[in-house]
Amino acid sequence: MEMKAVVCERYGPPEGLALREVDKPEPAAGDVLVKVLATTAHVGDTRIRRADPFLARLVYGLFAPKKNLVLGLELSGVVEAVGQNVTSFTAGDEVFAFTGFGLGGYAEYRCLPAVDNGRVQRTGLVAPKPANLTHEEAAAVPAGGLTALKNLQKARVGQGHKILINGASGSLGTYAVQLAKHHGAEVTAVCGTGNRDLVVSLGADEVIDYTEEDFTRTANRYDIVYDAVMKTSAARCRRILKQGGVFVNNSRLPKIEYADLLHLKDLIERGHLRPVIDRTYPMEEIVEAHRYVDKGHKRGNVSITVSSTPPPAA
Repeated sequence: MEMKAVVCERYGPPEGLALREVDKPEPAAGDVLVKVLATTAHVGDTRIRRADPFLARLVYGLFAPKKNLVLGLELSGVVEAVGQNVTSFTAGDEVFAFTGFGLGGYAEYRCLPAVDNGRVQRTGLVAPKPANLTHEEAAAVPAGGLTALKNLQKARVGQGHKILINGASGSLGTYAVQLAKHHGAEVTAVCGTGNRDLVVSLGADEVIDYTEEDFTRTANRYDIVYDAVMKTSAARCRRILKQGGVFVNNSRLPKIEYADLLHLKDLIERGHLRPVIDRTYPMEEIVEAHRYVDKGHKRGNVSITVSSTPPPAA
C-alpha cells in the first residue's frame, strides 16, 4: 500500500523536493501508526536538504540523499493503528511528535515508538497533543520547543536572572522568551525592527534592534546569553556576560526526555506557552515553504498542512 510523501531527491535548493508515492509504513509491536495532519518547514529540515553541515551526508547519503528520504522533524496527527504491545495509545488519539534523526514528517503516515524508556531514540518521540492547539500549531512545538527548553535547562535559567536571546523572533527564540519569563528571568530580546511588537507580546522586557545596534557592544551584563540562531560566538559575547555567566547556542545539549515534551504540553494547556505561526502551506507547496524559510526572516514557525481528514476513531 502506498502513501504520498515529499522526498528529498537531491541536495541543494528547494527544487530538490518532490511529491511522490512511497510505501506506507506498518507499525511494529511497540509502534503507533500516525496519520499525519500537519508538519513544519523547520530550519533543521532545510539544513539537511542543503547538506549543511557536511555531516548530514554521512547520515543521509554521501553523494545524494538515500532513496525515498522523507524530511520532517516534527508532526501532529491522529493515531490510526497501534502495535500489539502498545497500551498507552489507541486509534483516534490526537498526538504530536518529535521525529528526531529518523525524520519522516513530510508524509501522510509515520510510525513512531510508543515506549522508549523516557528518552528520545533515533526514530522519535510521540505524546498526546495539547488540547488547545490546532494540528498546524501543535506540529510546530516539538523541535523548536524542546531545543529552547534544553538550552535553558543547560544554562539553569532561574528567578531574577538576566538573559539575552539572540534571534528572539524565530522558532527557538519565541519559545525561549516565553520559557525564560516562565522561570522568572528578565529577558532582553534581539530581533529586527518589524518583530519588536511580537517579542514584547511574548514577554520580552527589553528589545535590541540588531539593525541599529550590535548587541555584543551593549553596556548591560547578563547571566545568560542564548544565541538561538547560532550567528555569534562565546568569545564575542564574553564582554556582555557577568562573571560566571553562561553562553549557550544549541550545541552539546542535555538528553531530551519524554517528560520534556509532556512539560511543554502542560505549559501550553495552562496558557504559559504558545507557538507562533508565521505562515501555513499545503504539502503540495513544500518547495515554496522551503524557499520562504531559506530567506532567514520567518517569525516563529512555518507549518505545513499534510491532510485535513483525520481517520475515524476506533
